[in-house]
Amino acid sequence: MADELSLREFGRCIGRIAAGETLSREETCQLYKQVILDEQPELQQGAFLMAHLMRGPTTEELAGAWDALDRYDTAKLGAVSHRHVCDIVGTGSDRLKTVNCSTPAAIIAAACGLAVAKKGARLVTGVSGASDILEYLGLDLDAPLERASASLASNGLCYLPGEAFLKSGWARLIRSMRFTSVFNIIGPLTRPCAQTDCIVIGAYAPHVCDQLVAILEKTGTPRALSPYGMVDGVPSRFGMDEFSPCGPTRVLSLDQGAISEVTLTPQSFGCRPVAFDAIKSRASAAENAQAIQRVLAGDGPEELATFFCINAAAALHAAGHASSYVQGTEMAREALSSGAAMAKLEALVTAQC
Repeated sequence: MADELSLREFGRCIGRIAAGETLSREETCQLYKQVILDEQPELQQGAFLMAHLMRGPTTEELAGAWDALDRYDTAKLGAVSHRHVCDIVGTGSDRLKTVNCSTPAAIIAAACGLAVAKKGARLVTGVSGASDILEYLGLDLDAPLERASASLASNGLCYLPGEAFLKSGWARLIRSMRFTSVFNIIGPLTRPCAQTDCIVIGAYAPHVCDQLVAILEKTGTPRALSPYGMVDGVPSRFGMDEFSPCGPTRVLSLDQGAISEVTLTPQSFGCRPVAFDAIKSRASAAENAQAIQRVLAGDGPEELATFFCINAAAALHAAGHASSYVQGTEMAREALSSGAAMAKLEALVTAQC
């Protein structure tokens, strides 16, 4: 635990942030280091996290927080044979709660030949997180990271639970926090697999898309998509951290340092819009996992299949495995109908059970 001088200095920084001051990247890194390594009392940690979020972190500050998480808390996979690897993940904390999408989208994209090292964690603000879903489907979340590395090498897919690759800090915070913080923004940006050079990362608010992509550009990721999905007829402040099959999706794109914005619709993927009720979260993690399993087996609701396929298509297109979103969607649907997606899930569970 910190000495009295460090306690007071950290407290002064909380006051500075609350008063509207901004910090340098390195200064922010050092403050987040103290949170990650549990060097401050929990009361000070919580006050700092909330003050920073409420004031609104700058891109430089978010990059500093990312530096701290990467330097002091992120275990790294060993080198894998895949030269290019993609990740599909979301920040959570979105207003519209859906059946978990990034997990089945990652499985479907991998079934289409894209190497995917998917990160995730247990629930924070919703009904179920990726870890809750995959644990229900048979993964051992306590398995050593070597199994994930072997799965990626042999199957082109692995799951990396934050509780496993984040060595102490974020895993501790996830267990106790039930509020949004900067970790919701930077946590999904962690890079435990060094070969990850493309990421589809959904955001809980439009401005967070901009922050995520700016951080990714600063931290050296070549290609990324950050969607904020909306529902026709629903105020835009109520959105989802996924590509939406129910209305427009605002997408911020990063391609070799160039950042651009586009709005996509279900028609951009060759699909008809679906009703939100068809994709909204079920009442429990088990029910969400069962719905996902049925879709991957080829006999789930068509609306959920569309939801998962357009998100897989986005990853395929971003990574250069599909020439368009429409082609990516067609590839994803074929992976479901052929049984390749279910086979990929079974291979993942076998490798990481």
